[in-house]
Amino acid sequence: MRLIQVLVPEDCRDAVLAILDDEHIDYVLTREESDGDSSAIVQFPLPAQAVDRVLTDLREAGLPDDYTVIGSVETARTPHIEELEDKFVKGGGENDSIATEEIRTKALGMNPSPITYYAMTILSAIVATAGLLLDSPALVVGSMVIAPQVGSAMTTSVGLVLNDRHMILDGLRSQILGLGVAIVSATIFGWALKSAQFIPPALDVATVSQISQRVSPGFLSLAVGICAGAAGALGLATALPVSLVGVMIAAALIPAAAAVGVGLAWGPPVIALGAFVLLVVNAVSINAAGGSVLWVLGYRPVKGSSIRKAAPTLIAVAILLVSFAGAGLVMSKQMQTENTVNEGVQNVLQQNQYKNLELVKVQVEFDDMGIVDQSQHVTVLVSRPTNEPYPRLSKDLADKISGRIDGRVVVELEFTERQRSVART
Repeated sequence: MRLIQVLVPEDCRDAVLAILDDEHIDYVLTREESDGDSSAIVQFPLPAQAVDRVLTDLREAGLPDDYTVIGSVETARTPHIEELEDKFVKGGGENDSIATEEIRTKALGMNPSPITYYAMTILSAIVATAGLLLDSPALVVGSMVIAPQVGSAMTTSVGLVLNDRHMILDGLRSQILGLGVAIVSATIFGWALKSAQFIPPALDVATVSQISQRVSPGFLSLAVGICAGAAGALGLATALPVSLVGVMIAAALIPAAAAVGVGLAWGPPVIALGAFVLLVVNAVSINAAGGSVLWVLGYRPVKGSSIRKAAPTLIAVAILLVSFAGAGLVMSKQMQTENTVNEGVQNVLQQNQYKNLELVKVQVEFDDMGIVDQSQHVTVLVSRPTNEPYPRLSKDLADKISGRIDGRVVVELEFTERQRSVART
């Protein structure tokens, strides 16, 4: 339930009150003479779902935006409040979207103070780094719960659709600095663990499952970012709690930032590069998807904007598009490489001499297009019957894959043993 207070000039008072009467909205009118004119304060309760429509109607009747206050109230008892609830809530007369003014305030209210924001970012990055190195999904999920990135992401998305320069700048700055702090924190923490030998310095971090999942960005990674941004926008716009959506947004950002730090601390540049591409793609996808969903839901600048006034939004959109195009090009190359490798592995295992093998997993190292590493590393895990060696399998896989992609191919083959028996009764 919302309590609306608007300052109504005398020249549009009759039109405003007529709309309220037509909608059976109970109101209280108080004369306001502090500025020397005969304006009046009109206040009335409304269901949250009705706020945007009613304010739009009032603006079309001439109500200016000089003074509009929207407050939350626990309950209201007026002659027609139940009728309004039946119409806008139970009857589905409007969707669940909150008003434009309210969504702006809600997005800004999700941002903690700078000290809290960066402190929680550091803590979440450290927990995520520990979770990655320990290969612990529980710790990685825990890092998502305490990460504060949802506020800055939603601030940027709302700023884009409302053409609010300050919101755009604040949101982008908080995201860039926050993710930078997360990467630096993860790097320092990883380096300290390595130097103190709490984690063996010789550890090949690329073999850790929680890390390897985040250094080869593909279509599924892109889908996660898009869905996280869209879910965040829907949660923000429909008066639903966004705490769980915040975990989803953090899931697309914090573990990837921690993986960049691990790559920098342990030294394989291709790990840091692959995780950084994933981080950029997810961050851009969240902002773009959030802004797109809010635009589809009908959120627009309260006042008409000229091209000059829309410059901040256009510049921000251009930055997002350029960032996505650059990272998307690298991601598309990685997806192409993965598809080619998967097809080559499948063709080899379909041969008659390998009919007893079962494919478990194919891990393709990030394809940096020869910038850092001239070799393409592929790890293939298969299940085989006990005591059957298959000595030529790795060479057959390497030959098949190298004929499909450029550069030198290094195939590492891993086996898991299996036994199978059938009991007869």
